[in-house]
Amino acid sequence: MIILSVDYGKARTGVAVCDKNEMIASPVTTITEYHMDALAKKIAVICKERKAEQIVLGLPRNMDGSEGESAQNVRIFAGMLEEETGLQVVLRDERMTTVTAHNYLNQTDTRGKKRKAVVDSVAAVIILEDYLSFRRNNP
Repeated sequence: MIILSVDYGKARTGVAVCDKNEMIASPVTTITEYHMDALAKKIAVICKERKAEQIVLGLPRNMDGSEGESAQNVRIFAGMLEEETGLQVVLRDERMTTVTAHNYLNQTDTRGKKRKAVVDSVAAVIILEDYLSFRRNNP
């Protein structure tokens, strides 16, 4: 199944996708958009282009597992995405994904504007890899 992953952000949102065999997660793009409705429409276009069959959306929980304002915004956005795309949206805990993405980029010495441009799509890849691992281990 082709799954599209979204790392939602107030300004920048990362997007990644996996192959049909669910083996490789790859970054697609980082979208700069401040309005949820416009962002949902842009992601819907990517879903059609990539023939996505499902969306996994990172859910930002606090370190103690509770949910704050950001998580509530993601839940609202998930509903908008489902309505706009007609696809199932699965919420996946994304704690530490951005930190992990920054660590990966440190290892590759990616700095400055290039780093800012890719960190969100790298975070989307990490969310997707985590979800694919979950699917393999919980058929």
